[in-house]
Amino acid sequence: MTDPNIVSSGLSRRVVVDGHTLQVDIYRLETDHSWSLEIVDEDGTSTVWEDLFPSDQAALDEALKAIEKEGLSGFRDPGNVVPFPGKK
Repeated sequence: MTDPNIVSSGLSRRVVVDGHTLQVDIYRLETDHSWSLEIVDEDGTSTVWEDLFPSDQAALDEALKAIEKEGLSGFRDPGNVVPFPGKK
């Protein structure tokens, strides 16, 4: 069985906050109808919502609301980063 393709929403976009760019990525598996939301900062740090959204517009609305509420620090604060376990 092959892996399903990822469908990217045309609503994905870059948002500039205080001169810094955040990439808002909205996507789903081609076999699913719910959309995932991810915001990536300039350093490549990714914030992914655990909840899925019924539409790509709902995901974009949530992203813009979170950016307005949290500002840049909500996505660039190192205290929010969960590191991957290192190799031993």
